[in-house]
Amino acid sequence: MVNNRSPQVRLILLKKGLDALVFFSLPNIRYLCGFTGSDGALVVHAGGECFLTDSRYTTQARQQVAAGEIREYRLKEEGIVAYLQEHGLQRIGFEAETLCYAAVERLREQGAGVTTWIPLTRELADLRTLKTPGEIAELRRAAQLNAAGFEEILPLICPGVSEREIALALEFALKRRGGEDKAFDFIVASGVRGAMPHGVASEKILAVGELVTIDFGTRVAGYHSDETVTLAVGEVAPRLREIYDIVLAAHDRALAAVRPGVSLKEIDAIARDYIAGCGYGAYFGHGLGHGVGLEVHEAPTVSSRSETIAVEGMVFTIEPGIYVPDLGGVRIEDTIEVTADGCRLITCLPKEFRSLTV
Repeated sequence: MVNNRSPQVRLILLKKGLDALVFFSLPNIRYLCGFTGSDGALVVHAGGECFLTDSRYTTQARQQVAAGEIREYRLKEEGIVAYLQEHGLQRIGFEAETLCYAAVERLREQGAGVTTWIPLTRELADLRTLKTPGEIAELRRAAQLNAAGFEEILPLICPGVSEREIALALEFALKRRGGEDKAFDFIVASGVRGAMPHGVASEKILAVGELVTIDFGTRVAGYHSDETVTLAVGEVAPRLREIYDIVLAAHDRALAAVRPGVSLKEIDAIARDYIAGCGYGAYFGHGLGHGVGLEVHEAPTVSSRSETIAVEGMVFTIEPGIYVPDLGGVRIEDTIEVTADGCRLITCLPKEFRSLTV
């Protein structure tokens, strides 16, 4: 899918008055040149691109990387700065959000008096925001694998089983079906633990009358799935069912509002205001969603602080929730693609209320 995406970077060079941009973030490197290893750097400048790595990855880089030149270094910062100086590149942009301070200091020391390092934030966050048809196809493949793995382990979700057993069974099911790795540590939160938005699976045993929230995802060809379902274990109390119905309605209202030209802040407000109007505003604290792609959390952010406008080709989650301490919680999450006239689901598990037979 890497079709020489460096022209996107060269527009940033012109806009910011830079001689070059050096990428250290592995998702950005994979997006721009195709490298899937765990260490390297990509330099993009007006005259071309150079991927630099160490001896562990030289052969792999020659097989994978779409760049004008591939070089091997012994010491990373030394090799990068030597390349920059060789080409007379002085004003250098870097990924301020992901490159650690110590690494920036080493680069500055190595090129002292010659190179100037310029931090970039928003310009690079937007680099991968619009997905190509090929990327969306991989995201759909990951989502379909998600659904198949979940349906396989669904019979396991019953009283007497621990949250951790469910998480492990789901991870194994996804890997057996071709998932490269889990997208994150799965959240399995049942009963009162459902009030923890990031309640990573514990040894707690599921019991009749509880809700259980399962937030999970896998990775396929580098692209992630992310989805949350909340299920009832037998019959639940009326208030828990009420909370579920409110969250589902907020989720559906937000989905209906997605279309090009609408601000992501407005989409967040539609779900948030509905939940608040039902008396549960204090129990929905996180943003409504986030981008999904080569990282499971990436731009854009769907929240009250977002300044982004929806554009066709964006992919992000819609995941409202209500979390009531000492009672439980509900989150319902789908990943969607913004289309020309609305949005299309990428995730495919049903989200209507489901009560498991016990």
